[in-house]
This record gives sequence, C-alpha cells and structure tokens, in this order.
Amino acid sequence: MSKSIETIAPLSTTIAALFSVLCSIGLSHFLQSRRERKERSVKEARVQAFYKLEHRRSVQTIPDDIPQGGKILTDIKIDEVVLWDVEHLGAHFSSEMNTKGFINHMVGRDYIAGPLPDNTSTFSLKNITASVNEKLPLDGDSGKTHYNKLIGLHECILADLVRKPGSTTRSKAYIRAGPRRELHFNPQTVSAAIVTCGGLCPGLNNVIREITCSLHFMYGIKGKVWGIRGGYKGFHDPAYEPVLLTPELVEDIHHQGGTVLRSSRGGFDLEKILAFIQNRGINQLYVIGGDGTHRGAFIIHEGCMEKGMNVAVAGIPKTIDNDIDCIDRSFGFASSVEAAQDAIICAKTEASCNLPNGIGIVKLMGRSAGFIAAHATLGSGDVDLCLVPEIPTVLNGEIGCLPHLFKRVKEKGFAVVVVAEGAGEEILGASTEIDESGNKKLPAIGLFMKKATEEYFKKNGESATVKYIDPSYMIRSVPANASDSLYCMQLAQNAVHGAMAGFTGFSVGLCNNKMVLLPIPQLVRTSPRIMDNRGRTW
Repeated sequence: MSKSIETIAPLSTTIAALFSVLCSIGLSHFLQSRRERKERSVKEARVQAFYKLEHRRSVQTIPDDIPQGGKILTDIKIDEVVLWDVEHLGAHFSSEMNTKGFINHMVGRDYIAGPLPDNTSTFSLKNITASVNEKLPLDGDSGKTHYNKLIGLHECILADLVRKPGSTTRSKAYIRAGPRRELHFNPQTVSAAIVTCGGLCPGLNNVIREITCSLHFMYGIKGKVWGIRGGYKGFHDPAYEPVLLTPELVEDIHHQGGTVLRSSRGGFDLEKILAFIQNRGINQLYVIGGDGTHRGAFIIHEGCMEKGMNVAVAGIPKTIDNDIDCIDRSFGFASSVEAAQDAIICAKTEASCNLPNGIGIVKLMGRSAGFIAAHATLGSGDVDLCLVPEIPTVLNGEIGCLPHLFKRVKEKGFAVVVVAEGAGEEILGASTEIDESGNKKLPAIGLFMKKATEEYFKKNGESATVKYIDPSYMIRSVPANASDSLYCMQLAQNAVHGAMAGFTGFSVGLCNNKMVLLPIPQLVRTSPRIMDNRGRTW
C-alpha cells in the first residue's frame, strides 16, 4: 500500500506541473492574441485615417479665424482659378488593372539598406489589411511603403502670387507635381526611354541618373530603361545604338559634365520614333531639352494618341540661357553663372595687371536673353559694363558704352566688361544663317567690342590693352553644383511621378518655388522669354 502511494505521489506532482504549464501557455497565447488584435486594430485605424486625410486635403478650407494684427483686404481677392490642365492617359486608356488605377505604393528601400522599419512616417504594406484595400498587390514584399504625402485632386499652385488693388479676380494655376494615390501604369510592366537633345547644360547627367533611379528604387519597375544616344537621331540612326541604363551604370555620372547619352540637334523623324517606341515596348518617354525639343516631344505625344499608343511623354526643360517661360529658372543656370565667375576674375586680373589702360572683355552665352550675363555681373561685383540682347547697344554719345568705359578706366585704372553673345545686333545686323535647330547664327559681338574699344582710346589719344576671354562652352560643360543637383533630382523625380500617374504631354518645372506639371503647348507658346529691361534684375 505504501509503495503504491509512493508511486501516485510523483504522478500527481507531474500532472499538476503539466497543468500549470498548459495554463501558462494558454494564458500567454490568449494575451498574445489579444495584443495582436489590438495592434491590428490600431494599424487599420492608422491606414483609414491616412486615406481620410488624403480625401480631406482635396476639399480642405481655410479656417475663418484671423491672426492677431491681421486684416481682411477688401480690394484684393481671387474668386476664380483657371487651371492649366494636363492631358491624362486615363481619358483614353484604362489602366493595366482594368480599374481606375493602381494604389501607389513606393518600394521603400534606399540604395543599400533593406526594407524600411515599421516606425517610419510611411505605411508598410504588411500593416495594411485586405479590409482596407483588397486589390493592393502585395506580392509577398513587405518592404514596399505608401507615400505619406500624396497629391490630392485639384491641388494647384497659383501662378500670379503678387496681387494689387484693382487686379483681376481671376488667377491662373498649375497642377502641383508629386506622387498620386493611383498609378496608371503597373510598375511590373513599365519600360522607359530617356533622350537628351540640343546643347549641353550642367545637370544633364543628374537628370538621367535620377530618372533611372526613381523608376527602379521608388517604383520598382521590372522593365528596362533605355538611354537614347545622340538626341532624336538615336531613335533611328544605326550609328547611335541605345544603351541600357541601370542604377549601377548611372551611379557616378552626376559628377561629370555633359551627358553620357551624347546629344545633337535635329534628326526628328516622327514615324521612326514611334516605331522605335512600339518595337521596344516603351510606355514612358522622358525628353530633356529646350523649347524646340519640347515642341518635338509634344508632336510625339500627339502621334502616340493618334496611333492608340498608351505612352506617357514627359519633358524636363533644359536651357543654358534660362529663357524657357513660366518656370522660375532652368536647371544648370546657377552652375553656369558660378562657372562664369572664374572668367570674370581672370578678366579683372588681366585688366588690372596690364598697362596702359587695361580692359578685360568676357563674352558669355545668351542668344536672345541676357540672364547669364546679368546674373554673372551682379554676382561678381567687379564688372563695369554689361551688354545684353534686351538693351540696344549704344557705342557713342551721352549714354554710349565707349565713353563710359573710358571714364571708368581713368577713374580706377582698368575696367571689366561682360557681354552676352546675342547683344549688339542693332549695330552688327542680324544673320540670315541658321543651324539645324533653327537658331540664327550670331555676329561676333565680343571681338567687335574689343576692336571698337581699342579704336576709341586711340581716337582720344590713348592706347588700351584689351584682353578678350570667351568661356562660352566652358560654363555649360561643368558638372552641376549642389543647388542644381538638388533641383535636377526634384525635376526628375516629379517627372517620374507624373508619368507613372498617367499624365502625358507635360513638362515639369519650378514655379513660385513649387514643383508643378505644365502642359507643353502653354510652356513653349511664350518661349523663349527675355529679361525685363525695366525689371528689378536689370
């Protein structure tokens, strides 16, 4: 009897221990399930709040309260906004999901690291339940994330910010650039092409790099990105084979000036370009160039529409002269103005160190607009005379530039002159010759001013030592500076956002310090622009 009791005692102890373990596991499982349900509920509420916020951004109104010390102006108001609309492929083609569009989810990876952690400001796909978005293409990738700031319907940037009493109550507005909630294209099937046309400009390689990286890293496209070599000729000339652009290939090109794709003028053949696009399965085309190149891009857009091709055509405005209208400035302009300072410094050194009557003349680019010459002059502080196309050049008389130079040399011993290449046509006459882009050839205003200055001093019984410096192509072939590099990144990323959302026939630019999408016809209609000869800059 005592032996059986001894046998039962350890058994009961074992059962009690086992029961205790099971209770502990059950309690732990219950607490774990409750915690997971609570976390799932919180995450779902966060996502619901996210989409509600995006909806409210489209219809948000200004609060009625007026800040202390403020007042309501009754003679200044806007009661009508006219939006410069951009054509959308959704009006002609359904998205590849045969629905309104894909939900926009960004890849959420940087260049090296893995997926973003859950505590970032974006929403990871693994935190979004099917009840929120049943058609969200998860594809087993928890690293893709939602953008936390998507552009809502009718978000726009007013064009004419400066208002005066008596101004019209109608305002023009541009579509605000940025990622949209819905995509027109499936990133899995996107293939793109990039082409650079016309003259060189600092930042071209930056734009190429950022378009390529944005497509791969921000949207995770599975297709190819083709680089078209040699401008529009590269679409059909067998001597210019396209190159496959990858993030690895473009990784360091932004440190170089010029364009790795090379460039050229002319060579536009619509049918051959459209055939290339069809044969390569391209559904996004990025065209980097000036107003002439943009006119060609819009013709490509119209050709795609006529042939029923579901292709987004996006432009990135490029001009060394900063003469594309509507935008605040073109990329590369700041870098060129900075590069021009070296030439002006050299001109000052030559003028101040050479006797007698040293004068340094610097010719800068500026075919029809003197923005580079004017900004380089203002940025230098050492220039005594600046000639631009917008102001007629007067050689002699009370307001003549030659008497002014003579006076400045006598006052300080030397003088520095900056002249834009397009200045002085009223003296030298306009050329009838044109290049392949349709631009007229310009007279040699710099050399003319050198000779005229020497003759004027000789006429007044003096001799002048005039040094002529022509850095024209040097200032456009330098790499982009930090400011332009950032600008190029913004332009490229927003061009990709616009194309992925389904916009087409548009260009992207900075207007009133905000990134916007501009319809190409309106952009080129008033281009090239010129500097206001009665404005604050002049």
